[in-house]
Amino acid sequence: MVKHGILIFARVKPSKGKTGVFDVTEDSGGRPKLSLIVPKKEADGFVNNKKETYNFRFDHVFQQDAAQEDVFDRVAKGVIDNVLAGYNGTIFAYGQTGSGKTFTITGGAERYGDRGLIPRSLSYIFKHQAQNPDKVFTTQVTYMEIYNEQGHDLLDQQHQGAKLEDFPKVHLMEGSDGNIALKNLSVHDANNEEGALNLLFLGDTNRMIAETPMNMASTRSHCIFTIHVTSREPGSAVIRRSKLHLVDLAGSERIGKTGVGGTLLAEAKYINLSLHFLEQVIVALTEKGRTHIPYRNSMMTSILRDSLGGNCMTSMIATCSVEKRNIDESISTCRFAQRVALIKNDALLNEELSPKLMVARLQQQVKELRDELQLATGEERTDELNDEEKVRCVEQVKAYVEKEVPLSVGADMRKIQLCFHLLKDLVTESRQELAHKSGRSNAVSRQEKSPPTSDQSAKQATPSNISHLYLPTEVTRLQDLLVQRDNEINILVNMLKREKRRAAEAMAKASMTGGGHDDGGRRHQAGEGAATSTSAAIHSAVTPPAGPGRQASTSISPSAEDAPKTSTARHKALQDLSAA
Repeated sequence: MVKHGILIFARVKPSKGKTGVFDVTEDSGGRPKLSLIVPKKEADGFVNNKKETYNFRFDHVFQQDAAQEDVFDRVAKGVIDNVLAGYNGTIFAYGQTGSGKTFTITGGAERYGDRGLIPRSLSYIFKHQAQNPDKVFTTQVTYMEIYNEQGHDLLDQQHQGAKLEDFPKVHLMEGSDGNIALKNLSVHDANNEEGALNLLFLGDTNRMIAETPMNMASTRSHCIFTIHVTSREPGSAVIRRSKLHLVDLAGSERIGKTGVGGTLLAEAKYINLSLHFLEQVIVALTEKGRTHIPYRNSMMTSILRDSLGGNCMTSMIATCSVEKRNIDESISTCRFAQRVALIKNDALLNEELSPKLMVARLQQQVKELRDELQLATGEERTDELNDEEKVRCVEQVKAYVEKEVPLSVGADMRKIQLCFHLLKDLVTESRQELAHKSGRSNAVSRQEKSPPTSDQSAKQATPSNISHLYLPTEVTRLQDLLVQRDNEINILVNMLKREKRRAAEAMAKASMTGGGHDDGGRRHQAGEGAATSTSAAIHSAVTPPAGPGRQASTSISPSAEDAPKTSTARHKALQDLSAA
C-alpha cells in the first residue's frame, strides 16, 4: 500500500479581454504560488476590510503561454507510469465554464501540437507497450457522459449520430464488497493508437455541446474517458489490472451572471448540483473523525469513489480565467483545489491470479498426483496417449540427446515405454549410419532400414526418418556420396557407348570399301583397334590403381606364333560387343 496525496496543478488561461492582477511566484519552501489580487472598492463613508490578495500554493502553475506537451509531462506522465506498473490513476480538470478544461483534457482540433491529455496518454501507453515486448498487454477503453445526472455510453455502435436520449442509459450497480459496476457501458478493445483515437473521436462527436454567453462551445455534461490496462509476463499466472480515468468536468457558472434560461438553465442547475456534491465529498474526506462519506449523492461521485480517498493515484488541474469579470470564480476554483490537496489516497498494486492459468496449473497438479498414485499402487493405465503428450515426449527425448537435459516423464509407464521406443530408434539409426560409413553391404543396411509397421508407428508417434532430427550432418554426407557414385557410373556408361559407336563406324567403313585380302586385313585391324581401345577404357575405369601393397598389372604382348589366335579371339569379342 502506498500513501499518496492528490497532486494539484493550476493553469492560467490566455485572455483576450481585460485581465485582473495576478502573479506567479514561489513561497519560502520553493513551491509555486499563484496570487490573485482584487483591488478594494473605494466607498465613501464605509470601511472596507475585505481581503485584497489571495495566495494559493500548487505543485506547479502553468502560465498563459504553457504548451500542451509541458502540461502532459508534469501532470499526466507520472500517473500513467504508475498505471502501467499496476496502480489505478485519475486526472480530472475543474474550473468555471470557459476556463479551458476541455482544451486541456481533449485538446484542440486545429493543430497537432494542441493535442490534450487523452490523445497524448494513449500515445504514451502504446509506445511503452511497444518498448516492452517481454510482457503481454491488453488495452480497453470506455467513454461515458453524465448529462443531467443520467449516464450515457458515447461509444455505442448502434446509435451513431442519434440524439443523446436514444443512447443506452448507464446504471450504477453496487456489489456486496462496495465496488461499483456500470451496467450498459460498452468496453472496446484498442489494439493500437489509431484504433483508440478513433474511439475517442467517435465519443467526442456524441457529446452534448451548447452555446452559452460564457462559452461558444460549452460542454454541458461531465465526461469520463477510462483506459483499462492489463499486463502479465508470458507463462506467469499473475495479472496486473489497472485503469486510468481522464475526467472532463462540466464548468460551474453563476446563473445571475450568464442570464440563461430554458434548457440551458436546467443543465446549469444539474451541473452546479453535481459539483456541489463533489465538494461535499471533498470536505468530508478532509475532516478528521468523519465516518460517513456521501459518495451516493451523485452518479459522478459514486464513479470516482476510488479516485477520491480510495485505491488510486490522483492528480487535479485547476483551470483559471484571470479576466476581471471571472476573478471571483477563479478564487473559488483555487480554494477547491486547496481542499482537494488535503486528501490522502491508499494506492494498492492490483495483482491477481488469472483464472485460466490457475485452471491449467491445477490440472497439471492433478495429473502429477495421479502419476504418483499410480506409482504407489502399481496400477497401470491402459488408455492411449493423446497427440499432445506424444509430441511432448518426442521433444523431451530430443532435448535429452542433444542438450543433455534430464529426461523426466513422471511415473506414467506409457510415456516411459514411448521414450524407450524413441531411444531405440535413435540407436538403430546410428548403427545404420555407421554401417554405411564403414562400407557394409547394402542388403544388410536395407534390412535394418525396413519401415516399421503401422502399429509401431502409432506407438512411437514419430516419423520413420527420425534420424533427420538427430543426425542431419551424417545423412547429408551420405546423400552427397550417393550422388557422387551415380555421376561416376554415368561417366562409365557414356564411355562404353562412345567406344561402341566408334567400332561400329569403323566396321561400316571397312565393309563399304570392299576388296581382297588386304582390305579384309585392314578391316580386321580396324576392328581389332576399336576393341583394344574399348577394352583399355573399361580396364582403366574398373581396375583400381596400384598401391604400395599391390603389384602393378603387366601387359604381355602376344608372340608372333600366337598372333593369329589372338586376332581371332579379339575379333570374336568385338563381334559379341557389337551384338550387345
